[in-house]
Amino acid sequence: MEYRIERIGGEDWQRLRTIRLAQLLDTPMAFGEPYEYAQLQREGNWRARTDWLNEPGRIGLVAVDETDQWVATMLATPSIKAETVDLIGVWVDPAHRGRDRGVADALLDAVIAWARDGGARWMLLGVHEANHRAAAFYRRRGFTYTGGETPYVLDEDARILEMRLPLG
Repeated sequence: MEYRIERIGGEDWQRLRTIRLAQLLDTPMAFGEPYEYAQLQREGNWRARTDWLNEPGRIGLVAVDETDQWVATMLATPSIKAETVDLIGVWVDPAHRGRDRGVADALLDAVIAWARDGGARWMLLGVHEANHRAAAFYRRRGFTYTGGETPYVLDEDARILEMRLPLG
């Protein structure tokens, strides 16, 4: 199957809502937002999210399959740390996962290229300590644990572990 990588546009709020709800049902530990909360949000909130993704220094990408369905997301925003971007909103639909499909790799390649073009030297992310599949992907792509961690916003007994990638 072929995938194309596209930027989330300002008018894509309905598609963003659909994929976000799917993300929260599939992998709630990967996101700091309960499904019930997201489901109740109105059009204005979803439009604000797409607007936010289109502000300078931010990017929201999706992988689109042959049927024109959004099947994955990856977002990046400026970090509080100099010359660094934060990778967030990473998700691939279960039917499109796997190294052989290359969806996550294609998205990450595009985000890395965008970050380098913007002058970033580092990419940071937080991964839930129990999300072993995601952590394995990040390690395969060169991310390493920094030792930093924070409590997971929806369960203070769980930890979000910080990982970093040098962008060269």
